[in-house]
Amino acid sequence: MQVIAFIGPSGSGKSYRAMWVAQENNINYIIDDGLLIKGNRVLAGFSAKKEQTRLASVRRALFIEGNHVQQVMKAIDEENPPAMLILGTSQGMVEAIVGALKLPGISRIIRIEDVAEKDEIEKARTLRRTEGKHVIPVPTFEIKKDFSGYLLDPLKIFRRKGKNEIPQVVDKSVVRPTFSYMGNYTISNQVIITICEFEAMKIAGVKKISKVWLQNDNPGLAIHMELTLEYGNILQELAKEIQVTVRDAVEKYTAINVLAVNITVKSLVVQGK
Repeated sequence: MQVIAFIGPSGSGKSYRAMWVAQENNINYIIDDGLLIKGNRVLAGFSAKKEQTRLASVRRALFIEGNHVQQVMKAIDEENPPAMLILGTSQGMVEAIVGALKLPGISRIIRIEDVAEKDEIEKARTLRRTEGKHVIPVPTFEIKKDFSGYLLDPLKIFRRKGKNEIPQVVDKSVVRPTFSYMGNYTISNQVIITICEFEAMKIAGVKKISKVWLQNDNPGLAIHMELTLEYGNILQELAKEIQVTVRDAVEKYTAINVLAVNITVKSLVVQGK
């Protein structure tokens, strides 16, 4: 199976353009916000947009829940698609979905900037911030029965690829999820630091955490840690284990894209016999 990643920030118009990107690349299957979509039909999954909270929505989109994962994996096995388009806010998010569903690695990345103008992206993000509008790339009747938020007007978009070709009709649903009008939330740096400290201290060979600080960047987060380790361990291997453990935990619990986990070994503790 060929796995194509379609990446762009939240609210930049990925779901709005997903069908077009799929058609341009001869792909019939899309994974978007917890749903497995074929053409104009939902084959399996549950929409992340119907969750009551934003955090629950993120967990749904990342296929963290066991029953959800099994249902979608079963449908993929039955369909055996030659290619799949997976939407995500970052490459890390798409890789997490690929891992959860046990799919082959990403073979190509398409970014929202490749298919949309800068002013179009900004307009989409403004609508998301001010009106809480989200697009699901399937007809309204496919999601209406189990959607908890407000259903707005369905979209029928006619697109003519060539001068003499018959126009294609793409059905989409515009929705306003419950979580989009419950207010904003903020995850403080101290929460992330606590996750890092807790996960690192569970690893055998880590004796003390001297300092943790964060560097926020536009595409994600860099984590810096100064540690005291126990003498007798292979330091490079232990440091790599800490990096992977901390990165996975922060991305799992906060849905923040971790760009790097930089480890500094400050000192060693030698245990008495």
